[in-house]
Amino acid sequence: MKKFNTTGPCIPKKHYMVDMSKQLDDIRRLVLEGAYFTVNRARQYGKTTLLAALARLLEQECIVVSLDFQKFSESCFEEENSFCRAFAAEFYEEAKHAVADTYLKKLDDLEKDIHLDLRILFRRLMGFCAESQKPVVLIIDEADSATNNQVFLDFLAQLRSGYLDRELKHREAFQSVILAGVYDVRNMKRKIRPNEEHRVNSPWNIAADFDVDLSFTIDGIAQMLLSYEKDYATGMDRLKMAGYLYDYTSGYPFLVSRLCLLMDEKVSRMEGITSKKEAWTPAGFQEAVRMILAEKSPLFDSMTGKLEEYRDLDKMLRTLLFTGKNIAYNPDDEAVGMAVMFGFVKVQEGYAVIANRIFETRLYNRYLAAGEVQSTGIYKAALLDKNKLFIQNGHLNMERVLERFVQHFEDLYGDRDEAFYEDII
Repeated sequence: MKKFNTTGPCIPKKHYMVDMSKQLDDIRRLVLEGAYFTVNRARQYGKTTLLAALARLLEQECIVVSLDFQKFSESCFEEENSFCRAFAAEFYEEAKHAVADTYLKKLDDLEKDIHLDLRILFRRLMGFCAESQKPVVLIIDEADSATNNQVFLDFLAQLRSGYLDRELKHREAFQSVILAGVYDVRNMKRKIRPNEEHRVNSPWNIAADFDVDLSFTIDGIAQMLLSYEKDYATGMDRLKMAGYLYDYTSGYPFLVSRLCLLMDEKVSRMEGITSKKEAWTPAGFQEAVRMILAEKSPLFDSMTGKLEEYRDLDKMLRTLLFTGKNIAYNPDDEAVGMAVMFGFVKVQEGYAVIANRIFETRLYNRYLAAGEVQSTGIYKAALLDKNKLFIQNGHLNMERVLERFVQHFEDLYGDRDEAFYEDII
């Protein structure tokens, strides 16, 4: 039986997956047109799974060489020779599985060349492209892990030079180059040398626009659930469940898969639940939502880390959540740009809005649990209000809620000097 997967890339034979055929066809079209481009999406957005599927799709037409810069040690990026030798070794290992070529063997010797530099490396790589019977496509995953190194910028410059020579001088080069990661290497601010100002400095200005939407659609989620239903016959209302999943995640791939996994493997085994059928219900879905909001995961740990590292980003999200102010999307606003890049917000009708309900609730929980909020009189009063029996006989007592609202409103605008929390962010 297949499973829902949230750890590592998804494999069609092993995992329930949303059909991304249309997106793959759009990317294939870019590749065959000879485009060089970046695939920048937030953490756990399915980039690695997508690139693996793209490589399988292209293998009949092209030689696809897929590298992962996370496999390179930090020392590989310290100076040019170590990077070139590591790159040549990885390129050879990946390419030899796709093609048996005499010229390719020349790359194998480069790993031992203590005089190897980018100029020589690219001369060999372009020679391989010229000798190849099929167009060569280079895919580099986690490319942004190397962006704070001068040797990486020099590497990009060589890719750019090969692209321009292909267009202007009709020389052989890679058919397409795809750089994947969270950060966009075209406009990332980075510090290359000690005592140097942070600045935008990237030769990757040849990259084509990549506008392919990688989020899951309601129809795509429903089709994935159909595959699950064929195995387990829970009798769920697939379209309604797909709607729930999309409403809470806005199609964020990891969140969709995680909620499905929780219903399948956790909710279905809860006390009082006797079958998977009971898990795939509105009540089971809400239980999965409670679980995902309470658990630690690399995605939420990454979110916390980014908020602690980028204080302007943290302040912008607080403002968005607690003041109700509209924040217009401005690509030159660094905090807004980072929030979009990290997947925390999306652009809707020209304004930045929190990307999905799961992120929104998780962020609210984070901020409301912060020490500065807990120490306010308003927060302490709210805790006392929990004992006021707002819920009676399973129903919300709106009269009592309104009574307490009026009381707190008077407290806020009376003689007290405590302001709304959102006004003192």
